[in-house]
Amino acid sequence: MTPDGRLGVVTLVDRLVHGGAERVAADIAIRLDPGRFASTLCVTRWSDPAHARSPEVAEQTLREAEAARVRFLGLTRRGRWDLAAWGPLVRLLRSGTVDVVHGHMFGSNVWAVVLGRLTGVPVVIAHEHSWAFTGDRTRRLVDRHVIGRGSDVVIACSEEDRRRMIEVEGIAPGRVLFVPNGIAAREPTPGRDPRRELGIAADAPVVGSVGTLRPEKRFDVLLRAAARLVAWPGFRVVIVGAGPERGRLERLAAELGLADAVMLLGARTDVPDVIRAFDVAVNCSDFEGTPLSVLEYMDAGLPVVAARVGGLPSLIDDGVHGLLVPRRDPAALADALDELLADGDRRRAMGAAGRRRRSAEFDLEVMVDRLEDLYERLYAYRAARSAPAGPRGTIHVRSHRSTAPKRYL
Repeated sequence: MTPDGRLGVVTLVDRLVHGGAERVAADIAIRLDPGRFASTLCVTRWSDPAHARSPEVAEQTLREAEAARVRFLGLTRRGRWDLAAWGPLVRLLRSGTVDVVHGHMFGSNVWAVVLGRLTGVPVVIAHEHSWAFTGDRTRRLVDRHVIGRGSDVVIACSEEDRRRMIEVEGIAPGRVLFVPNGIAAREPTPGRDPRRELGIAADAPVVGSVGTLRPEKRFDVLLRAAARLVAWPGFRVVIVGAGPERGRLERLAAELGLADAVMLLGARTDVPDVIRAFDVAVNCSDFEGTPLSVLEYMDAGLPVVAARVGGLPSLIDDGVHGLLVPRRDPAALADALDELLADGDRRRAMGAAGRRRRSAEFDLEVMVDRLEDLYERLYAYRAARSAPAGPRGTIHVRSHRSTAPKRYL
């Protein structure tokens, strides 16, 4: 605990850019109540070239952290086994001013557990942001025996992820807590017309998607679906995001005869404004938890066509907030998009329903409030027990669906 009585919290994440998980981690660190928590955001791969490729994203996060009085600690790691690079973080964890270390995603979860336990940090939390559950035996063993047993709680961002952590990973049910992601409401920037800025006609049909250009996001499925929709006059596909798949997607668009219809905008810091150029938003990933992009679509009042995977069916009720389609099915995706592009009234009704749901169930302040409560209760429990081992007994933490006690084994 800090000298002024606040709980010291270190948020551990690999990078500041790439995708929604990194943004969630930074949002949590920045939004913690400064009167109750001394927050540190530690980026363990600060020297990663990704930060240089998207400097505006990293710089914006750093500005927000500074304004919120959040300490920033960037580690310069030259490789996976550059153990000396962890020195600044180890010294911080040993200082006696850190009460909670909260890791995000697999790599940082492992390091949070290992370093947190070695340095005697009272509370260690691991946060998984959805992954493919591909059957990697080593990954399952690490998740179960290192992360699952070494952390006080493992957070899942969707009910489906929680189920898989328990049934596939073998993590004890009492250690896995569902906390849904949330975003802050964003009003459009006054005076901006994203269609005009992008050179898109006001009456053109536009479908769009936001995400890191990685294979699992399956933007190729969106392009193959789009090839079936070119009969729509002025049809455009807008994709926002950067990543290693860009070259392949550009080549595929050319092969499909979509070079003039597809717009790859790269990484943007103004996503909430850009997506207002869409008529219909798309998520065709192979797997997802609670993707921030879909929450942003809902907040913008957009209908969403999404693959029926992971946590997406928990966000989008088929026929209410959008349409769900089988994953990796360009024909089904094209049919759903065609259906909504042809019916403006239905699009607006779905978008309004999505906006209401996002506001009621997936708000950033609600998410942070749940985590603040979790930090304080776990710390109080650990302090009362004064034991270095994982907690045993019953403590009360607030979950998304219930305020019932959760048992930690």
